[in-house]
Amino acid sequence: MDILRSLPIGLYLEQPITWLHRIDPRIKLFGLLTILLSPIQANEPWRIAIAVLLILLTLASRIPLRVWKQQMGILLLLGFMTLAIATVSPDGTNATIQPRRPIPEIEVTSTNPTVSPLTISLPQPNSYRYVLWKAGNITVTRRSRELGVRVCTLIFTYLYAPTLFLLVTAPEEITAAIAAIFAPLKLLKIPVVEIVLTLTLALRFVPLVLEEVQNLARAMRTRSINWKKLGFKRTTQIWLILAERLIDNLFIRAEQTASAMQVRGFTTPNTHLVVWNPLRFFPRDIVLLMLIMAMWGVRIWLGNDI
Repeated sequence: MDILRSLPIGLYLEQPITWLHRIDPRIKLFGLLTILLSPIQANEPWRIAIAVLLILLTLASRIPLRVWKQQMGILLLLGFMTLAIATVSPDGTNATIQPRRPIPEIEVTSTNPTVSPLTISLPQPNSYRYVLWKAGNITVTRRSRELGVRVCTLIFTYLYAPTLFLLVTAPEEITAAIAAIFAPLKLLKIPVVEIVLTLTLALRFVPLVLEEVQNLARAMRTRSINWKKLGFKRTTQIWLILAERLIDNLFIRAEQTASAMQVRGFTTPNTHLVVWNPLRFFPRDIVLLMLIMAMWGVRIWLGNDI
């Protein structure tokens, strides 16, 4: 299985063009920040709702199943495994219960012992229970459940949300959105254009890195190396050689990119006109912006972790 082709991390889907592709990149950037920042100090229902929202967005956008099914499946499996492990693990709360009054002495007689009043089982004033479920040595408490839900939802949200954003947003659109948002910083003499250009080149370079790793993996697979017979020392040497070869190939790709920019007359962002994609707000973008603002209102009103 070619894992780099099965998991398109950081790649842009050019076809088919979905309704997520047509949204203004500034709105998509605000939405991504909302999804990444709103789970901080949020309660369990809000974190679960954000994860479900990502799944519903993927289904509603009608992105081909082959693009996201394996990646989402692996992330969901990782999240549920983390939930299961964190839920049944000890929560680390060792509460020592000490009575406020001294325990009276127990007078044992031959007929009926005098039982301490502290051992009498009294009805609870409410339905609160710290221990939710217990079977043998496995105990599920409120703290362990909250920890499991927090970790599994954050893993899925923070890994899948940027991937979905990069899947439906071209690198040029991302840089154009960032350049438009941070344009006022030019008054403070901050090189916004240079920073945005560096980000564009970095986003363009990610597929090249994946391609080089993929080529090296295919080359090693075609040689049918028996790793068990090599031993630790020779295996380490081979991996170091592969890492060196990968770095050399990446430097070659970077030099080719720099040469292509120089041939096209690019010197510096201040002297060369950098033309980004034109950005315009449509009615759907304004509606989505209002929904994002309403989402933050609901987060502040109902989503706080009390």
